[in-house]
Amino acid sequence: MKVGLLVRTVNALPENTPRSYESIRSVAVQAEADGFDSIWLADHLFYRDADGTTGIWECWTVLSALAEATSRVELGPLVLCNSMRNPAILAKMAATLDEVSQGRLVLGIGAGWNEPEYQAFGMPFDHRVDRLEEALQVLSPLLREGHTDFAGRYYQARDCEIAPRGPRSAGPPLLVGGEGPRILSLTARYGDMWNTGYMGEPETMVDSLTKIAAACRQVGRDPATLGVTAFIALWFPDLRPDEPAGFENLLTGTPREIAAAMRGYAELGVPHIMFQCLPSSEEAMRRLTEALHLYRESARGD
Repeated sequence: MKVGLLVRTVNALPENTPRSYESIRSVAVQAEADGFDSIWLADHLFYRDADGTTGIWECWTVLSALAEATSRVELGPLVLCNSMRNPAILAKMAATLDEVSQGRLVLGIGAGWNEPEYQAFGMPFDHRVDRLEEALQVLSPLLREGHTDFAGRYYQARDCEIAPRGPRSAGPPLLVGGEGPRILSLTARYGDMWNTGYMGEPETMVDSLTKIAAACRQVGRDPATLGVTAFIALWFPDLRPDEPAGFENLLTGTPREIAAAMRGYAELGVPHIMFQCLPSSEEAMRRLTEALHLYRESARGD
């Protein structure tokens, strides 16, 4: 089972201090050296609530820089907000970044949810799943075959071609994120991989696995052909006493207990998990890295 890390690009709270690129790069490079399999970035333009605006760096720019800074780990957005980018141009961007990274990109995409950023940057927030459905009909053939001729309500890609294609003949894998019934159906039809979050203990994944398997069977697809990934919120109460808001599930524990949870996900047949550390601190990363090494040692012993 692969184990990945969400690298934080959002401002550090409570001071709302921007994270320097050098600090972001340092976390990613260290994660690669520590044995993580993948690095992921969130795709947002800012977060805004009643308390004000919290900044974040633009995802694709930082991802491109990390493709040069690393050499082994897979890289991807978790996940891109579809309406922020034209899908045909995104396919071109993906082929290019796959070339820069020498075939390490996973193209994650979803419908988006953070309405204030859409309003502020002048992007449509309506019919988000409809727009994603059309986008997938553009992205899938462009990534896999290099050509499409598509005319929809929201997107046009007439006699569109990706040239050059990049290092992989089938292009980078397409990962779709989300859990709604329509998203699951779209994933089963167009995705190479699927992501769901936020997960906690392994048992929180069971219902999701049942749902995505049913969605695959409904469209005549073998569920085993879809790569399943789980995004896990990892909370360390002694490092962050206030329980993080907005998470349906949280994983907590010692490094040994976290390693046991990793093993539980592997036993469920999940091939790839990603962690977000709460807080995003050096000590939290040290504990997660220890858990990763304990999990790998136990896996080698089987």
